Amino acid sequence: MRYDKASYERELREFTWEIPADYNIVDVVEGHARRNPDKVAIYWEDAAGNERRVTYSELAEGMLRFGGSLISLGVKKGDPVMHLLPRLPEAHVAQLGTFVAGGVAVPCSEMLKEKEIAYRSRVSGAEVIVADISVADTVDGTRGKCPLQTFILIGSEKEREGWIRFEDLVSRGDPNPAKVRLTADDPMTINFTSGTTGNPKPVVHKHRWMYCHNRVTARYWYDASEDDIIWATTAPGWAKWYWSPVGVSLTTGASQLLYNGRFDGEKNLQLLEKYRVTKLCATPTEYRLFAQLPDMGRYKLALKDALSAGEPLNVEPIDAFKRAFGVTIRDGYGQTESVCLVCNLPGMPVKPGAMGLPTPGPGVVLIDEKGNPVSRGEVGEIALKPDSPAIFDGYWNEPELDAEAFSGGWYRTGDLARMDEDGYLFFEGRADDVILTSGYRIGPFEVEDALVSHPAVVEAAAVAAPHRERGEIVKAFIVLAEGYSPSDELTKELQEHVKGVTAPYKYPRAIEYVTSLPKTTSGKIKRAVLKRREWEGWDRH
Repeated sequence: MRYDKASYERELREFTWEIPADYNIVDVVEGHARRNPDKVAIYWEDAAGNERRVTYSELAEGMLRFGGSLISLGVKKGDPVMHLLPRLPEAHVAQLGTFVAGGVAVPCSEMLKEKEIAYRSRVSGAEVIVADISVADTVDGTRGKCPLQTFILIGSEKEREGWIRFEDLVSRGDPNPAKVRLTADDPMTINFTSGTTGNPKPVVHKHRWMYCHNRVTARYWYDASEDDIIWATTAPGWAKWYWSPVGVSLTTGASQLLYNGRFDGEKNLQLLEKYRVTKLCATPTEYRLFAQLPDMGRYKLALKDALSAGEPLNVEPIDAFKRAFGVTIRDGYGQTESVCLVCNLPGMPVKPGAMGLPTPGPGVVLIDEKGNPVSRGEVGEIALKPDSPAIFDGYWNEPELDAEAFSGGWYRTGDLARMDEDGYLFFEGRADDVILTSGYRIGPFEVEDALVSHPAVVEAAAVAAPHRERGEIVKAFIVLAEGYSPSDELTKELQEHVKGVTAPYKYPRAIEYVTSLPKTTSGKIKRAVLKRREWEGWDRH
């Protein structure tokens, strides 16, 4: 939807969901394959320059064959299936094939360590895992420590003990299996999201999530159609993958680019030019790194829209992209638990630092601590009614967490914002202590738990600290055990220790040694005091 004020305000008032009872992404992809069998669904390239193209008919056949094989392996409707996969076409085949069998996808980052994989298996109850050869050794370390029993391996040219080759399941699978009937109200994914305390929580979405992304995220943020070539730089282990590569690209029938390689500004611009990408969705960190390149404008791009998500984007990269390509980077906001809730619609005036306008449909409201809506200009917490189709359906087998999440008549996002006189929302920070860095959402507990497992650390507190490129970084305040002294060598050792016991992106990029931590009378660490000290005088925008 290209913005004009009258149309936007009308849709805000008159929006209705009208979710088809039988909506599911399997039927959607099959529909694209019937209508446009030879249309490229996925352009793929890796860092070595290898290339592949997968049509919609090939994608549909692959998902049906793999789904049929899962059914023959005993996967039934509602069974969770874990995925640890990099940016590969096989990721789509594995995920869609899981749904063909009626399974529930449990997407996980390939950066996870053994205990994190085992935890997700125990919480979800997953007995089946589909993993890439690059993480096979790590997954092997979980055997006997969690419910996993069936191990499916992608990318192995030869047999590996204890594993079934994914490629064999696809090639031998029934191209016309007895698909499990799915409805919009059947569970689709279990996405684990970090909180301020305890381990990551298992967020459940139903198949209607993809319909809601098509109605809201694809329409109001992306303005996407089947004629687009979309590149979202996210990876299959994250909810953002289901937002964009699945929830936008596959639901609209567009083509998408997958690049299996590390971010490199020059390389990424070459890919944008080569594949004639029309819609780019990247993290603020990636845009900040783009902006440091000399003469970006020498690349001749077909880009129509540039989208940013993960944390607030400052004005410098927005100006740099506009000068180079004539495209204004547009922020969008949402969570693992939702669709796009706030965004800068294409064509609307963009205000520096603004998240944008509430999207029609979800029903975003800013509320105070008592649950009352706040006035314009006042800071409030972004919230939605618990029955909004735009948000998740609770936690997997966790009724106590459900009761907590939806108490008081609201789903509280934990994010603070204020609304100006024109209806624009401006991000004002987190109501809790979750750290948003380079598009990752990191709970302080996860970092602290890893740090205190080192013999040198007595206590630790992790907070978000400002950073020009990454927006925020993890900073740890550490009380050392007797016999240990602060040093650069110890800092490096602790950082490597965290990388070794939890996903590497969670490690503290800054460490400060202190003699004590600020605490409440009940002994809880006052992270807010430490965070406020870090941010005083810093311009977030």
